[in-house]
Amino acid sequence: MNSKLMNEKLLIYSSRIIYFFGDKYMVYTKKHPALLIMGVMMLTIALLVDFSLIDGVINYLQIKKHLSEMTYLSYLFGTIALVVGLWNYLGTHKEGHLDYYLSTVAGAMFILFIAMIIRWFVAPFVAVLSKEMGPIMGAKYLHQVLGLNYIVLGILTGIIIVNFFKIPDWAKNGIRLSRLGLKTGVVLLGTLYSLAELQQLGFLSVLMVGVFVLGSVGIVLWMGTRLNIPNSMGGVLSAGMGVCGVSATVASAPVVQAKSVEIAYTIGTILLWGVGCMFLFPVIGHLLDLGYVQFGAWAGTGILNSAQVAGAALAYQPDGIETLKVAEIFNITRVLILPIIVIWLAIWYVKREENAPNVNVAQVALKKFPIFVLGFIVMFALSSTGIFAPANHYKGKYFDNENASLLTAANLSILKVEQTKVVREDYKAALTRLIENKKVMSIDDDNSLRGLVNAKILSEAANKILKSAHKAVRHTANKINKFRQFITWLFAFGLVGLGMQITFASIKQAGGEPLIIGGIVGTLKAVLSLIVVLLFVEDTI
Repeated sequence: MNSKLMNEKLLIYSSRIIYFFGDKYMVYTKKHPALLIMGVMMLTIALLVDFSLIDGVINYLQIKKHLSEMTYLSYLFGTIALVVGLWNYLGTHKEGHLDYYLSTVAGAMFILFIAMIIRWFVAPFVAVLSKEMGPIMGAKYLHQVLGLNYIVLGILTGIIIVNFFKIPDWAKNGIRLSRLGLKTGVVLLGTLYSLAELQQLGFLSVLMVGVFVLGSVGIVLWMGTRLNIPNSMGGVLSAGMGVCGVSATVASAPVVQAKSVEIAYTIGTILLWGVGCMFLFPVIGHLLDLGYVQFGAWAGTGILNSAQVAGAALAYQPDGIETLKVAEIFNITRVLILPIIVIWLAIWYVKREENAPNVNVAQVALKKFPIFVLGFIVMFALSSTGIFAPANHYKGKYFDNENASLLTAANLSILKVEQTKVVREDYKAALTRLIENKKVMSIDDDNSLRGLVNAKILSEAANKILKSAHKAVRHTANKINKFRQFITWLFAFGLVGLGMQITFASIKQAGGEPLIIGGIVGTLKAVLSLIVVLLFVEDTI
């Protein structure tokens, strides 16, 4: 054997070894000063805020509410980035698990740094410019109607970076951690639910999701038959469009013997439709002035992918977690139906295909079932015992006169005028007692007034008064607030990273009959679920 042929064979074998055992026999850390520079910049932000050197900027951008997180997050992650950055740039790197894990820090900090800049500076600047233009819809400004908050701007920034520039080599290994951030956020959300909330939303979510998931799967299968697409294509597309996007596509693919190109078409269709919905749903929600529960129910039912559901919910309510909680309950209810859909598709496929394989449906359903949903259920079960939110986690004095100073004659006159808009009896009664007694009279009244604010029935001025009254009698302990902020940051981190994974090339994978079917079914589900929400869903939380 000549040396040239031997060298070619050696190259082939070595490439195969790297492909199969790359995690063990490669050095992933890239020697680059980027992480070190980001660490210095984060620490600089912390010092500027801590020593009041940018108070003019803070006042102009109206970001005093972010000062606490600007300092401690910048100090914490700036220090981590500085230490690991020094090791990345100056250290000696060897293959192994330590190198693999530490190589992800640069990409993770890249995402986090972008999220910080957008949340603290870019989004507030957009809001200031929008307010200077004046309201365009009653009391709403352009940035509110279009949802131009830090979540949407973060996702858009990620999309711009990956499509018009390039993900740097030193960051690629850490970008994938964004999915871990999203899944971890969903799991931890389970700690914030109460049994009462789940009882209120549980039946509603099962009813709405059951109807629309089963209906969507059935329509896709029917349309696929009419358009003569392969059964495998129809099966995998029905699961993706009906249940939960990519997770359902992957779970159903082996059951219906889907080819790789059919999986690509399905994922492309889901991505194209889902990205559009992620940006469009909040705009429609603001135009219709949907309450938090209403929008959460609609997004959790009508949007396909879990990450896109979270993106739309946070875009609609960037400074709170109520919408996200409702949307994820509906989303998780949808995922829980996945095993039923897998069994349905297995039976459907076997009946239509003579040479259908003998697939262990139960094994596929269990193996492909999203682990993060089980984590959420475990966290909720633990939360129900009171371990995460003990009875005294709300720090504040009930039924005192702290909120009396808020209810001045001018504020009372505003509430009296707005009172005529309230139709629901418990909301009206609580508001009446507040006006008559100049204080919140009971826990039930406080809950009703909070629901009234979330329902977005009253003017912005009236809602501001009610929010102040609520904070005067009950406010969450600092530890709980910090935990909620942590969850919000996990989603922000994950969604900026998600934007960096939305390439135009992947969206172009959609096309032909799958795109037609997906567009029709997706539109039907979005429109019909919105109608149901408007007719039957009230803001009860």
